[in-house]
Amino acid sequence: MNQKQMEKHSNGQSIFFHLMPGILISVFCFLIRPTVNNFGYPAIFALVLAVMFILVPTELGYLLYQGKKKTGHYTLKGIIDLNKMTPWWQHLIWALIAFGAIGGLMALLKPVEVFLKTNLLFWIPDLESGLDGNFSRAKLVVTYFLYLIFVVLIGPIVEELYFRGYLLPRIKGRYAALIHSFLFATYHFFTPWMIISRTVGFLPLIFVAKKKSVLTGMIIHILCNSINFITAVVFIINMK
Repeated sequence: MNQKQMEKHSNGQSIFFHLMPGILISVFCFLIRPTVNNFGYPAIFALVLAVMFILVPTELGYLLYQGKKKTGHYTLKGIIDLNKMTPWWQHLIWALIAFGAIGGLMALLKPVEVFLKTNLLFWIPDLESGLDGNFSRAKLVVTYFLYLIFVVLIGPIVEELYFRGYLLPRIKGRYAALIHSFLFATYHFFTPWMIISRTVGFLPLIFVAKKKSVLTGMIIHILCNSINFITAVVFIINMK
């Protein structure tokens, strides 16, 4: 797919297609959260459900719909460039380099995140992980088993297809990567205190995904999302 010949989105379209799924996800999370808590699950389970019922159907569904319009079949061909031939070891090396860079940037910007959350956005409820001793082992096992499937694996794959594979190449201008990073950070409406750290922190992912392939971006994204899962597994194993 020649990106120079690819139809670009208007500024309004770029903003809409980046942010609308995030609005739906966040509204769903906060509406379903009381029900999740009433059934004895931590608030983070609401995010798992949002990925299952909102993120995957809307983002993947829209891509397949675009494929249907273009080719007559439900496909990603002609919509996303999946044909960059990169050896598997290059995917892995670039993913590890970008993952390390993201970790460093996010750590540097952690004080900014804490300041925003504590002083400006304290009124927005957090989606607690449940790793505080107030939830049963059984509930946490169910939560984080589904978290692994949908938040660590399926969600990042779909998001990389939608954001880096479809939306990023269609943004106009020389600052497309920075604009895309800001919009992707804003898309996470349920954690607005991370907008600055995500905008800066995920630039390595965007750069590598754009220069190498969407697959490399998927690996990086999965690695990033696996951190909370690993933390949860350690906590559950050590529960008394």
